[in-house]
Amino acid sequence: MTENEENKSFISSKFGKILLTIIAAFLIFAGPTYIIYGLAIVLNVNLAASFAIGIVLFIVGLVMMRLLVQKKVIT
Repeated sequence: MTENEENKSFISSKFGKILLTIIAAFLIFAGPTYIIYGLAIVLNVNLAASFAIGIVLFIVGLVMMRLLVQKKVIT
């Protein structure tokens, strides 16, 4: 089985659709909130760096959600 067929089978499986949707939603909602808090307060990371990481995770979540909608994984 080629790598392309493996990717298609994961995305087309029910478990794959659910997992990718949950990961995208987690990145969209937790990226700019809980991740920033966890990095800044709990792990004592610089506040500007934690904001930057939170925004990057938010953008990654949006791009991932857009790709899922574009490939009709989410209708």
